[in-house]
Parts: sequence; C-alpha cells; structure tokens
Amino acid sequence: MVLLAIESSCDDTSVAILKDGIPVSNVVSSQVSHSIYGGVVPEMASREHQKNIVHVTQLALSEANCVQSDLDAIAFTQGPGLQGSLMVGASFAKGLSLGLEKPLIAVNHMEAHILALLIDEPRPSFPFICLVVSGGHTMIVLVNDWNKMEILGGTKDDAVGEAFDKCAKLLGLGYPGGKQIDELAKNGNPKAFTFPVGQVPGFQFSYSGVKTSFLYFLKEKGEEFIQENLSDVCASIQHALLKPLLSKSRDAMKQFGIQNIGMAGGVAANSRLRQSMKEMASNESWQLFIPDFQYCTDNAAMIGRAAMFKWDMKEFCGLEVVTEPRLKIGS
Repeated sequence: MVLLAIESSCDDTSVAILKDGIPVSNVVSSQVSHSIYGGVVPEMASREHQKNIVHVTQLALSEANCVQSDLDAIAFTQGPGLQGSLMVGASFAKGLSLGLEKPLIAVNHMEAHILALLIDEPRPSFPFICLVVSGGHTMIVLVNDWNKMEILGGTKDDAVGEAFDKCAKLLGLGYPGGKQIDELAKNGNPKAFTFPVGQVPGFQFSYSGVKTSFLYFLKEKGEEFIQENLSDVCASIQHALLKPLLSKSRDAMKQFGIQNIGMAGGVAANSRLRQSMKEMASNESWQLFIPDFQYCTDNAAMIGRAAMFKWDMKEFCGLEVVTEPRLKIGS
C-alpha cells in the first residue's frame, strides 16, 4: 500500500510517501522569509505553500522511487492550523484524489503529532500519557487508542513554544528562537534567575505572565548585563518554561497509574526537556517514548502514519470536506 501525505498547517510544506505504513520519503520545505517579521505571516505562508507544494511533492515521489500512478490514497492535514495554509494542502490533495481516482483521508494535525510516536520502534502500547508541546499547543493527553484520545488539560493562553519564541525575540535572538535559547542554555545556570510561571489548577498551563515578568526583568537589568549573562538568562527562562510541563506530566502519570509516557510536538526536540523527561521516567520506572527529531516538528510522515489507521478502517472523506482549524482530538 502506497500513501502520499501532505502537511501544510503552518509554514512548513511537507510531503511524505509511506509504503505499508513505513515512511520512505519525508520532504520538508521550511519558509525562512518569516524570520524578519518575528513570526509567521499567514498570508505569506499560504503563498509560499502554493509555490512549494508541487516541487516538494515531486521530490518526495522521486526519493521514494514512485510515480503518481503507484499511489493508493492521498492524506492531508485538515486542521488545526492557519486557514490559508490548510486550504492549499487540502486543495492540492483533493486535486490529486480526483485526478487519480484515489481515496482521500483527512487527518487531525494534533492527533498526528501523537501518533508519530508509532512510526518507529520502540512504540508505546495503549494506554499512554502524551505531553504535546509545540508553537501552537500545550496539552496533556490520555491516549487510549489511535482514535480515542482525551485532553486532560491545555494552556489557558500561550503555548510553551510561543513563549519560547517570544522570549527569544525579547532577547534579540530572532525567530524561531526556541532552538537558540536551548543552545545558549547549555552553558548557563538554570537557577541564576527566577521567573514566575502562572499557577493554574489540574493539568492546565499558563504562560502569558512569565513573558511579562521576563520583559520587566530585561528592562531592569539593561542590555549590557543581559549580554554578559546571556547563557544564564536563557537557562533560567528555559527552566521556568519547562518546569510545569514536567510536574504536570508526573501528576498525570500518577493519577492514572500508567507506565508509558510519550512526548510529541516541536518543543519535544528541546534537549533539556528530553533529558529531564528521561531522568524523571528513569526515577519513576516509566517507559518514555519520544519521536525521532524529524518527526517532532511539522512533517508529513506523521500525517501519513495517522492516515494509515484510517485506511485500515476505510475512513475516507469526500471532496466536500472543508478545512477546520478547531478540530478536537478524538473527534
């Protein structure tokens, strides 16, 4: 079975080919033009998708040693994401589906992030707890099956990835800045400075307050002090942003008595978070699962993996399906 999957929810144009559920190509074209604006410009993102999607598709087919006639189904990201970007991917997928007379499969972007844990060995068995952390989402999910997921809690305001990028922008590190903070923090003291993170009940998160605190800190200390202590500042703000992710993941594991925990989304590539999760899992005798780096950020292979479950159940969609940026996990 040969599946072509398309991911276009934000600013990465990605196409993957999966053969019997295994990715044989996973091409991602990232849009660097947004960096000068300090964030993704939706209109620009959709135009770039239009420019890139044909070339990225041809490259994915070539790397997989396939042609369009080999395809058995077409999958695409239905949502959530930027509406214009989603429409480009959906329209292209519909065109292929119609032209090749092949089934069309719509995939929830956040479900795909979680199911990326099932691409490679070792794979978690159901049920498991998954911490989903990205630029647009921060949530803890109870995963009972591939199509039975319960959101235990999410962010009340900003996602942790957004907080990373905004703090990096305040430091003048550019966009996207989460990776730059991670690199600088490796040489810093995470307890050099204290930044308060919003205290919210249950498995919810709040990151709007810490950004304000960080802004006031930078203004008070001044640019010269910040540059002289940049590694410590980065390590300290990273520590503040990651602390609730770890503590609430631990709480969820203990409340539900589950032994398998996973982590997914772009922020799952953060080296400090990965190391801290490994240490926590080891101390608690839990099994930790994290996707390969290429499957953490937005990519089409994860869309294809999620689509394979729907293929097996013959859960296809028609050409009338619309993009929906507010789909709920498990819907």
